[in-house]
Amino acid sequence: MSTNIIDDLKKTNKRLSKSHNKIAHFIQEEYDKAAFMTASKLSKVVGVSESTVVRFATTLGYEGYPQMQRALQEIMRHRLTSAQRFNMTAHLSSEDIVSSVLSSDIKNIQDAMEHVDSMTFDKVVEAISHSKTKYVLGLRSAAPLADFLAHYLYYIFDDVEVVMARSRAIYESMARIDKDDCLIAISFPRYSTRTLESMRLAKKRGSTVIGITDGILSPLHDVSDLCLDASTRISSFVDSMAAPMALVNALLTALGKHNEESLRKNLHELEALWQENREYTDNV
Repeated sequence: MSTNIIDDLKKTNKRLSKSHNKIAHFIQEEYDKAAFMTASKLSKVVGVSESTVVRFATTLGYEGYPQMQRALQEIMRHRLTSAQRFNMTAHLSSEDIVSSVLSSDIKNIQDAMEHVDSMTFDKVVEAISHSKTKYVLGLRSAAPLADFLAHYLYYIFDDVEVVMARSRAIYESMARIDKDDCLIAISFPRYSTRTLESMRLAKKRGSTVIGITDGILSPLHDVSDLCLDASTRISSFVDSMAAPMALVNALLTALGKHNEESLRKNLHELEALWQENREYTDNV
């Protein structure tokens, strides 16, 4: 099966039954609507039984209807603008929104738990730990995640550099990157061209390039030496950062354990500074 359900349908249309052809035609014409329909809803719209819709999904090679639905949503994430994505959920009630969004976040975290390769994860920990300067880059919706990652990397390592978001500042921030350094680049659909350009620059300089993105179809995989995936899939104009944030939390925890002596030393010094300058309120 290809990674695009629309391509699959074009190839199999002639071999489908009459009922399955009706479903296929609707999906090809209205995939943006079908992506958010239950099997029951789709069956009523097309005029077939719900069991026929489920069999249609398995005929295409999916385990069931939910897997086919997620494939449709994956296409939407890459094709639709933020405004179009908003329009797809504008009709939902507040109760439906809470249920839909939280369920998507839970599913994304579960997928990350199942699909993150432990060997790759360990290699990322080693690569970051043994690099000289750790450059962190995340633009647009990925910027808060990059800032969060860099904030805690400072607790563990002395040389951490956040690559600035302004176009010229990106290259100025990376002017000294070399083979002893690593770049941790974070980007999700619709992927930032400046992030990819920065990754290519780091690669050209011989740096270890580490990507954090949403899946194997991401262009970050083509540029990275190592890549960690966590889905941002959600039926909204926003990107869900629940799974990427959980993955970054796991990465920081592993880095802290791997560099325990350095972390303890830095935390001890920071605690003294925080107390001296009354950084935090006293516990009540």
